[in-house]
Amino acid sequence: MKPGTPRVKMQQAARVGEIIPIKTKIRHPMETGWRKGGDGKAVPRNRLTKFICMFEDKEVLSADYDSGVATDPYLLFYTRVEKAGTYTFKWEGDGGQIFFASQQLSILDA
Repeated sequence: MKPGTPRVKMQQAARVGEIIPIKTKIRHPMETGWRKGGDGKAVPRNRLTKFICMFEDKEVLSADYDSGVATDPYLLFYTRVEKAGTYTFKWEGDGGQIFFASQQLSILDA
């Protein structure tokens, strides 16, 4: 998997009112700029700084990444299902990096 590749794992269908887990992971080096490479020079800073999950036009979760976040950041969070629609996931990083993923959710009959 190449750097910047996001993965999202969540149910494709749920009942209204159900609380579902959403797992996200993105391949990224998360270099702080403080580490030295094999040549003794500082490895340039290259990290993600923000994660946003939206459902249709409503923000579900927003998180700021700091220098303590490990390589290939993983997030697990929960959301209550209100209706069918599309979840979109956005990661923002240094130098204008932006990565997207999306996942559809349909509603099961009661």
